[in-house]
Amino acid sequence: MASPSKELHFLLMPLMSQSHIIPLTDFAKLLALYGVNVSIITTPLNAQKYKSIVTYAIKSNLKIQLIPLHFPNQEFGLPQGCENMDTLNSLELFKEFFLASEMMQEPLEKLIQELEPKPSCIISTSPLTWTQQVANKFKIPRYIFQTISCFTLYCSHILNQTKIQETLVLDLDSFLIPNVPHKIEFTKGQLPHDSRKKSSQDMESIFDQIKKSQDLARGTLINTFEELEPWYVDAYKKVVNRVFCIGPVSLCNKEMDEMVDRGNKASIDEHSNCLNWLDSMTPKSVIYACFGSLCNISFLQMKEIGLGLESSNVPFIWIIRGLNFTPQVEKWLRDENFEERVKGRGMVIRGWAAQVLILSHLSVGGFLTHCGWNSTLEGISSGVPMIAFPMFAEQFYNEKFIVDVLKIGVRIGVEVSTNSWNEDKNGVLVNKYQVKKAIDQLMDKGLEGEERRKRAKELAHMSKKAIQEEGSSYLNTKLLIEDVMQSSTQI
Repeated sequence: MASPSKELHFLLMPLMSQSHIIPLTDFAKLLALYGVNVSIITTPLNAQKYKSIVTYAIKSNLKIQLIPLHFPNQEFGLPQGCENMDTLNSLELFKEFFLASEMMQEPLEKLIQELEPKPSCIISTSPLTWTQQVANKFKIPRYIFQTISCFTLYCSHILNQTKIQETLVLDLDSFLIPNVPHKIEFTKGQLPHDSRKKSSQDMESIFDQIKKSQDLARGTLINTFEELEPWYVDAYKKVVNRVFCIGPVSLCNKEMDEMVDRGNKASIDEHSNCLNWLDSMTPKSVIYACFGSLCNISFLQMKEIGLGLESSNVPFIWIIRGLNFTPQVEKWLRDENFEERVKGRGMVIRGWAAQVLILSHLSVGGFLTHCGWNSTLEGISSGVPMIAFPMFAEQFYNEKFIVDVLKIGVRIGVEVSTNSWNEDKNGVLVNKYQVKKAIDQLMDKGLEGEERRKRAKELAHMSKKAIQEEGSSYLNTKLLIEDVMQSSTQI
């Protein structure tokens, strides 16, 4: 790729959460391919965790670096070593985490004064609203990197305007999103908590800041591609200035080592255990079950998921991540002899797994997912149909998108969103029979199942084409670089 005529330096700063750091780091690698300098600003522990990703890029002669800044966790009452939202053990600490991140403004400003070449722009994920003040101070443009889809952004915009949800009384009361080309039906209880009722004053203030910051940004980058959601991309372009669809960014990881080291260290030796097991399975036969890094699932719900996977008689890989791998869950697995019962057909992985690597394996035929946008897009890029098991935040929007717009998935049947950290109070959202029924439906060899698989395969092909040379996302990244160059001449 040709280098731009000017020595550009992109400063990237994600909110300290896996769902923000991973895609923005992927995008940093894509940007660096255009010959620009890229610096990713994060905290010391996160910098250590993601170091290997950047090391691969540097070996390919890309101008990319990770710069750690102090994160004042203990000054704000956060646990020692808490530099990532994934390590918060209570929603009550959410506000403190945001306040601590705001204290990074002064060190960032000091750093910018010392950096060479001088930064040409700042790209930050939407919750880091204070980066707009930094951009203003140094007279450089700021772009927002959105970690959700145009579909979600536009439907949320409609709800903010119409306030339909506020006319409903019960959580199971339903309504249709008006003025969109698809039949999108929500229950009141499926909406994010901040949409359903008045949030606390602190949280409301954060949401207001995010909205104001959006209006001040020069442009918005979205981890999607135009061919995936054309109507919603066009509609959202009428809501905000300069929308650049630049995804799926996860497709920048082409080598096996890049996929393995993306995020936390994988919990098992991918090369021997997991991949060898997958190699022994027939194509498109395995269900991959994984629920992201922030979903705190109750012990009772974990049991139902395990029993549903077992009773489906379909081969499966079940990822049990840190928050959910409790002593109670481990005791149940041991007492029930669960792994012995499913030996040869099921594999349980405790902790992190290389999701992109697993999803791209030929043996994987279905993805039981919490519907976080990164996971949704990784499923789409791999051509894997999905079982939608949304729990909170914008995950129900992604469920509607997977099932009703793209038609590449089935619902498991969750009707009310939960609060990720307080899931224990909610007990069971779906039982083992619902889990088994959804797996049967997704893996069905009939006409409906074949249509889903065909559509998923087509979308995967389109996603790869989008980031290749002259693809829509490739061209949008070029347009972004040109826009940064243009803005620097206007100052």
